[in-house]
Amino acid sequence: MNHSFRRTLTAFTLFSAVAFAGMAVASPKCTDESQDKWQNAETFQENLKKQGYKIKRFQITDGNCYEIYGWDEAGKKVEIYFNPVDGSVVKSNIEK
Repeated sequence: MNHSFRRTLTAFTLFSAVAFAGMAVASPKCTDESQDKWQNAETFQENLKKQGYKIKRFQITDGNCYEIYGWDEAGKKVEIYFNPVDGSVVKSNIEK
């Protein structure tokens, strides 16, 4: 294998790995509704806390989701994406 081909193959492999890694962690699409139809973010978080969640980080994603990182009522680590309009869970990762 010549040096130029090997370098091209290595660059392609690295580019592919980075591209696929980015796709794997992309947040879901939660809603297309305008933000004036979303639940109030502070009230939404307060309601989650009343359900026993401990929120370490709360954010609005590029996919128009409310996303939390923290712990559920059982103390398990969670990452949950919510539809900000109706509060439904769109995607969740819960520690086992």
